[in-house]
Amino acid sequence: MISRLQSWFSNGWMGIVNLLITVLCVFLSLSIHEFFHGYAAYKLGDGTAKYMGRLNLKPSSHLDPIGAICLFLFGFGWANPVPVNPNNFKIKSRKLGMAITSLAGPVSNLLLSFIALLLVNIMYIFVPETNSVAYSVFSVLEAVFTTLVYMNTGLAIFNLLPIPPLDGSKILNAVLPARIYFKIMQYEQYGFIILLLILNLPVFSNLLTMLQYGVIRFFIQIIELLPFF
Repeated sequence: MISRLQSWFSNGWMGIVNLLITVLCVFLSLSIHEFFHGYAAYKLGDGTAKYMGRLNLKPSSHLDPIGAICLFLFGFGWANPVPVNPNNFKIKSRKLGMAITSLAGPVSNLLLSFIALLLVNIMYIFVPETNSVAYSVFSVLEAVFTTLVYMNTGLAIFNLLPIPPLDGSKILNAVLPARIYFKIMQYEQYGFIILLLILNLPVFSNLLTMLQYGVIRFFIQIIELLPFF
């Protein structure tokens, strides 16, 4: 965390540019994550997010201050959860509906990560000459897309952890018997403390980083199968 802050403020104008890029990517990634939660619920018949003004991509509607700061500093974080009322779902299984809604956020981040990685690889085909305005624009876009790749992969993996209030804990509701699930949810009040420990203890943060790089490598292998790469 300290090294990241130092890099922003010790590299002159490029450090400031990278700082602004990170802020932009945090806003975009969290907004997309929560929008797709609300959109999935809406398609299943629940208009709660729409009625409460959350079915949009405005960062002010979705940011959780602490979760945004964690994503900003550590590369893993969370947003302000979109309200969902499973009683409004059109499908019979409310558990399945909640699982689909909960998965929508992480899946949207993985798709954004893959698209950003694909765009970076396309850009590498058309690298302009150095010391030109075009190359400066190329460098900024490369930084934006690369940040989106790592940030969205990390956001998806982190939110799939089965720890309240993350999406993974809601997905558990679809696969576990109600008795076991409600026993786990008794510890929901400690979820925030557990999340901070995960982010600050090297053994956990290193594991998350390994998973993050594993997903990115998998995406790279898919892109390399495309004929024009």
